[in-house]
Amino acid sequence: MNFLIKKNFIKMNYLLFILLSFLLVYFFILVFTYLFQRNLLYHPNENNYSGDKISVLVEPVKIKTKDNIDLTSWYHLKDINNYKTILFLHGNAGTLENRIHKINHFQNIDINFLIISWRGFNGNKGKPTEQGLYEDAKSAVKWLKSKGIIEKNIIIYGESLGTGVAVEIAQNKNFAGIILESPFTSMIDVGKDKYPFLPVSLLLKDKYESGKKIKNIESPILIMHGKADHIVPFYMGKKLYELANTPKYSYFPEYDDHMMEYNKTLLNSIERFITSLN
Repeated sequence: MNFLIKKNFIKMNYLLFILLSFLLVYFFILVFTYLFQRNLLYHPNENNYSGDKISVLVEPVKIKTKDNIDLTSWYHLKDINNYKTILFLHGNAGTLENRIHKINHFQNIDINFLIISWRGFNGNKGKPTEQGLYEDAKSAVKWLKSKGIIEKNIIIYGESLGTGVAVEIAQNKNFAGIILESPFTSMIDVGKDKYPFLPVSLLLKDKYESGKKIKNIESPILIMHGKADHIVPFYMGKKLYELANTPKYSYFPEYDDHMMEYNKTLLNSIERFITSLN
C-alpha cells in the first residue's frame, strides 16, 4: 500500500513538474512577444526585391514630421493642376528601392506621386510605431498641401501595413480616392491568424484597426487583394470591401499572393479607378 501511494505521489509530482515547466515556457514566450513585438512587425532591413532600375523621374525630398524626423521620400511631378497625386504608403518591410517595380509603371499614368519611407526605414531616424506612422503620413499630406496640392486631388495608396495607415488618415477627409493593396481588418486579426495560441488582443501595442474605421471613409475606394495571399488572408480584404461605403471598387485576382503581381490587369484597374475620380 505504501509503495502504491509513493508511486502515485511521484507520478503526480512528475505531472506537476511538466505542467509548471509548460506554464513557465509559455510565460517566457508571452514576455518575449510583448517586449519584441515591434521587431516582429516592422522589418526595415528586409529586401523583397533587388536589382530593379528606376526609370521614372523622381526628385529625392525630405519630409519633416512634427517630432522633427526627416523622412526620405521620392516625388514625381507631372502636372498638379490637371492630374491627381498619389501618396504611396508602403508596407512593413524594405526600402523605397523595393517599390521601384511598382512606381516605374506610374510614369505611364496621368498621375503625380509622392512615396515616403517610414521612421526607422531607409536610414531615417526614429523607431516605427502605429502612432509614429500615422504622424509620418499626416506630415506627407501636409507637405503635399504646401506644394499647392489640395486634399480633393490627393489619392492615398496603402500597401499591406500601409493600408492601416491609409485608412486612419482617410477618415472624415475629402481625399480624391483611396487605394488599398493587400489590406487587413486589424493587426489583432492577423496576429490571431498567425499565433492562435497567444492572447494577441492583450499583448499587441500597434493594432491598426481598419475594420472599425473604414466606415468613416467617404472617398471612393479601390481594394486589391490576391485570393492566394498566405500572409494576410483574402477574407480580410473582402471583409473591408463589404464594410466600405460606396462608391467602391475591387480587384481580387485568383492566384496573386501577398506581393501582388503588378501586371497589366492590375494597372488597368488602377487606371480605371483614377479616371473615375476625374
